[in-house]
Amino acid sequence: SELKGLVTACNVTDNPQSFAAINSLAASYKIQEETGMECIYQLRCSDRNRMALCSDVMGAGILGLKNVLTLTGDYVSLGDTPMAKPVYDLDSTTLTRMIHTLVHEGKDISGTEIPNPPKLHVGAAAGPGMDPLEPELYKLKRKAIAGAEFFQTQVVYLPETIDRFFKGVKDLNIETPILVGIFPAKTYGAAKFFDENVTGVDVPPDFLKNLEATKQIKDKEKRKEEVDRVNIEYFTGFLEHLKGTPAVGCHIMAVGYPRIIPELKKVVE
Repeated sequence: SELKGLVTACNVTDNPQSFAAINSLAASYKIQEETGMECIYQLRCSDRNRMALCSDVMGAGILGLKNVLTLTGDYVSLGDTPMAKPVYDLDSTTLTRMIHTLVHEGKDISGTEIPNPPKLHVGAAAGPGMDPLEPELYKLKRKAIAGAEFFQTQVVYLPETIDRFFKGVKDLNIETPILVGIFPAKTYGAAKFFDENVTGVDVPPDFLKNLEATKQIKDKEKRKEEVDRVNIEYFTGFLEHLKGTPAVGCHIMAVGYPRIIPELKKVVE
């Protein structure tokens, strides 16, 4: 609720990194009911077959949710339950098509017409930092054709990464609105993890160095202030650059770090 009025909507993750968590559908509904904030309900293919996915989406409509983000999902062996059986009956592109058909044609996964189909905006993910980039761009094109109404990107730190991505988007005539993902890091360890473990994400060495230096500050409040300063200083430049791109907005992944959001909003206003 402390973010109400600061953000347009909030993302609700679905078993992130293949760690079991509260069902994203239930969590989205709870957030919406208790705070009035609009949610982007994430739905991944790794844990459900097409019938279960279709059922969940129809349930989201009944609960009054407005947005769903389709994800293929991390492989289950990466999480805390590696013995679980992965599903992948659909991938994010075919799930996007299924939801588009459900919403706009009123037909479920079997082709059966349903009364009162859900009214949902369907979005999909993009990876601007993938190398090579071309396969990712063609995936993006297929998702747009399948019915994606918006895209949210993986975390981006480098202006040159976003410029290369948007050039490719333009070359393929992809006109779907794109929200660029950023990750203000609450700790050096969090930023280092992204740099070393998340494919397609390169964290600038200077940003890492400045965050690492904050570990030497013994006073807790002063350390927090310095961490905030490092993030604000870096992302001020990045967000100013982003204003000159076709991006329609920013997806701030401030995990455990909500206090930084009001400061970042000042930058973009």
